[in-house]
Amino acid sequence: MIPLPRKPLLLLVCLSAVAGLWMMPSVRTAEAPGTLKVLLVAGGCCHDYATQTLLLKEGIEARLKARVEVVHNPDKTTKATFGIYQSADWAKGYDVVIHDECSADVTDPAYVKRILDAHRQGVPAVNLHCAMHSYRWGNFREPVQTGAENAGWYEMLGLQSTGHGPQSPIDISYVDAAHPIAKGLAGWTTVNEELYNNVQILTGHPIAKGRQLQKPRVKPGEPAQPAREVDAVVAWTNEFGPGKTRIFSTTIGHNNDTVGDARYLDLVCRGLLWATGNLSADGTPANGLGAP
Repeated sequence: MIPLPRKPLLLLVCLSAVAGLWMMPSVRTAEAPGTLKVLLVAGGCCHDYATQTLLLKEGIEARLKARVEVVHNPDKTTKATFGIYQSADWAKGYDVVIHDECSADVTDPAYVKRILDAHRQGVPAVNLHCAMHSYRWGNFREPVQTGAENAGWYEMLGLQSTGHGPQSPIDISYVDAAHPIAKGLAGWTTVNEELYNNVQILTGHPIAKGRQLQKPRVKPGEPAQPAREVDAVVAWTNEFGPGKTRIFSTTIGHNNDTVGDARYLDLVCRGLLWATGNLSADGTPANGLGAP
């Protein structure tokens, strides 16, 4: 047998190595000890997720000792799905998952169950804005019944919402100012935002409410109607599953100016720390997880 020349053999080895790297799954960069490992899943309809994922990642990592890994699907429809959820152990290795999807028309019960199972088994979650209007089917505009097939996502959230008002400023006030998430935080008025309705509060505990002036819609030719005040819970906590997994949610966060607002990012970070058991009673990070 005639041996191969050295250079072709070297070329073959290099090509094999490159092919092997191409086939390997992505490997997360190792975090320093004591760093929160955060998974941010975002994509779907109606929002500038390409920008908002950067705002969230930079805002969280500036405030906390945390590393945020982003999974972003650029699909801008309400049917956006995420390959990471195809695995039963999709959340393995993460301390908390931030759901920022807008996938209202993703209705596969098995797919949604895989997502929920991770949280039911103990992985904390933070849910932002349109995550509240994702994974819904059946007669979801009516109050769901606990235990029903279409109730699972709402049971994880702890509150059922189905729609929102116009793009208009929202006055945010903390209704449980003694809660560590709200301790010392001041209310504020957002830029134009969407106030999500509350069809029913299941097991959620309100932290903040929003109040918005909404002009009633009238048909052409009908007289204008005066604006009315509408209020709804906009931030809350929940405990989910047999182990009472901690869940934090806020419906605020439609526009980039809000997501980049320091007051919004402070609230999200407080919720993230609370969900992972790393928030002190005075609202400061515990266990050395403050700003690096």
